[in-house]
Amino acid sequence: MEKLQKLSNDLDMCDEVIMDILRMRCQIVQELIHYKQENGLSPIQPEQEQQQKKDIFTKKLADYEYQQSIMSIYDFIIDQSKRIQSHELFGQNIFLVGFMGAGKSTVSSYLKNTFSMDVIEMDEIIAKRNGMSISEIFELHGEQYFRNEETELLRECQNKKNQIISCGGGVAMRQVNVDEMRKSGTIVLLTASPETILERVQSSHDRPLLENNKTIEHITSLMQAREQAYQNAADIIVNTDGKSVFEICEEIVNKVQPLKIESTTA
Repeated sequence: MEKLQKLSNDLDMCDEVIMDILRMRCQIVQELIHYKQENGLSPIQPEQEQQQKKDIFTKKLADYEYQQSIMSIYDFIIDQSKRIQSHELFGQNIFLVGFMGAGKSTVSSYLKNTFSMDVIEMDEIIAKRNGMSISEIFELHGEQYFRNEETELLRECQNKKNQIISCGGGVAMRQVNVDEMRKSGTIVLLTASPETILERVQSSHDRPLLENNKTIEHITSLMQAREQAYQNAADIIVNTDGKSVFEICEEIVNKVQPLKIESTTA
């Protein structure tokens, strides 16, 4: 029994050390992201993360029986560290708006992987809830029904913070939607040329407003009709033509920071 008590005490002590180390790690993550912000350094460094994980595995766990168990815990810690970073960088919801094919889904996916942010793909959720594609919703229920579904979903998004909401192309056309978005976050407008849009949507068949009419002229006409509403809704504008997703996301982060500072000092 004496041996059992000693092992139990050792385990308790180990848990205390783990808690102290985790708290220290969280504080270091906060300080690190603040340092990068203050010195104009990019917070997006996926290659460095992968190298660190590889080094730890090779140096510490290569021959250990429970390496996978430990790496699973480590992955969870990294995931939570990303969430701390995203909270320090954003601290609110990010609404991606813009014409179809502007890059909203691509950007939201990248931000999710980089900062472990929850992503709301509005079209996907509405389609799933209705048990049919967006095209079928338009055909069976009409556009007004679909637009009302978008507004209701935006209201639900206010229940959580630090989400990336990838909005359908028509979301910013309704002022009620813009008002709902501004209650919980920053509106980021992604733009692209008609030529880029056509290239990106050419093989898609879930774009009711473009189906059977995928031409530069038609896309240009639709974009011009929406341009003013997009501009009025946007807190930030990022052009995606000729840029990698890394460059786009880095620009978003850099442009969000001054807005966050303004909101905290207002």
